[in-house]
Amino acid sequence: MADERATRLYPTRPFVAVGAVVWDGRRVLLERRGQPPGQGRWALPGGLIELGETAAAAVRREVREECGIEIEVGPLLGLFEPIHRDEDGRVRSHYTILDFLAHYRGGELQPGDDAAEVRWVEPAELSAYELSPATATMIARALTLIQALPETTP
Repeated sequence: MADERATRLYPTRPFVAVGAVVWDGRRVLLERRGQPPGQGRWALPGGLIELGETAAAAVRREVREECGIEIEVGPLLGLFEPIHRDEDGRVRSHYTILDFLAHYRGGELQPGDDAAEVRWVEPAELSAYELSPATATMIARALTLIQALPETTP
């Protein structure tokens, strides 16, 4: 894993990844990153798409590995493209991240894999977390979409 992470610095191509705004019916799932990039920061669960894996399958796998829960993957919320350059202008890292709305379906929330901590957060409490602008935007898009969905009963 450490060798794989090292190849992400000064890449020859972008890395394609996924993220999920997971909704449990009243709260959003946040994870505190346990590894770079973003170690220690609150973010959406997600990670790289593996060779031969669909984006939806990658979202389900990453959320299961990082948070211990099962989800149903919903619509694409947007694209986030973090590109970081060093002092000389060379590309130090480059990701293309597809963020999806997802719905909690089961399992016990617990940190695993790359997550140092995971928690459900009420939308009104999100401002207490230092979220990147891209993360805040994706959560806002998800909440807008959720509010527009018709109510369903189990």
